[in-house]
Amino acid sequence: MPQILLYIFLASIGLGTTLTFLSTHWLFAWVGLEISTAAIMPLMTQHHHPRASEAATKYLLIQASATGMLMFATAFNGWMEVQWEIMNIKNEFAIALVMLALSMKLGLAPFHLWLPEVMQGINLMTGLILSTWQKLAPFALLLQMSHAIHFSFLTTVGILSAALATWGGLNQTQLRKILAYSSTAHLGWIIIVIQFAPNLSMLALGIYIFMTMAAFLTLMETSSTKISTFSISWSKNPIMAATMVLVLLSLAGLPPLTGFMNKWCIIDEMTKQEMAVPSTMIMMTALISLYFYIRLCYFSAITLFPNTSKTKISWRRKNKKDKNVLSTVLTVAIIVLPVTPLVMAFTYFYLI
Repeated sequence: MPQILLYIFLASIGLGTTLTFLSTHWLFAWVGLEISTAAIMPLMTQHHHPRASEAATKYLLIQASATGMLMFATAFNGWMEVQWEIMNIKNEFAIALVMLALSMKLGLAPFHLWLPEVMQGINLMTGLILSTWQKLAPFALLLQMSHAIHFSFLTTVGILSAALATWGGLNQTQLRKILAYSSTAHLGWIIIVIQFAPNLSMLALGIYIFMTMAAFLTLMETSSTKISTFSISWSKNPIMAATMVLVLLSLAGLPPLTGFMNKWCIIDEMTKQEMAVPSTMIMMTALISLYFYIRLCYFSAITLFPNTSKTKISWRRKNKKDKNVLSTVLTVAIIVLPVTPLVMAFTYFYLI
């Protein structure tokens, strides 16, 4: 793909998300979502592979269905309540449909099964955009209307997303599918407290984005898409392999890494809201997700994945010169936990 077209599509994705951020009317928010969806489609099919075309088709159908449901819900609310502002949605039926549409766009359970299949058919860079930037616009809409959603519905979706995503990622060998299930599980943690502490949800989303960026950029550096390829990266680039182990443990939420901040603060907020049973259930799902993260660490750092003599191994690695972005996101994804009080103070006083 020519560089000028790539820059145009990336700028269009940014424009659509920014338009949704600035919107208070459902129509302009819908336009922003459609611009982002249309701009990422050429990035998915830029390699002209059958799997890429299949992934783009699935993504288009899912996003079109969610957008149609969103438009029907907002039009119904406008007809019944004569209100088109995002924060003034009041009709219960419209609120339920909007929540289902945003859950489908975010890849939340039970509408999460499209995300691993789409991620498997696209390259790592497009998967990074899909897992991070494309989550921002639907999350912004969900954040604006979270006060109108019943807390039991958000709690159920959050626990269901964390449970089903961790269960689905247990026996996966494709790294992109594992990161897709990880995205669903982390978003389940994020939305479970979005109504009680929206600033904490924004902080958790930001930390998740940095950790996911670190994981994807490290996989791009080692050219790994499967466990069998990732397991032999230790002999080619031991520093990046060790760093990837730390990133995976951070995604799992183990102290003293950055990912522990999300789970710690969310469980603390749920305890303050006297949600003992939901907090226990979602902590149990974290134990299950810990298994497949440690499984990846085991294959990469402790043992070598069995390979036959016919396996193609790319011993010559491309020399990527610019490491500034990679080093920045790795730093945030691994060693930010000691400055948690400072981060929380910034979140509470500047993001409200």
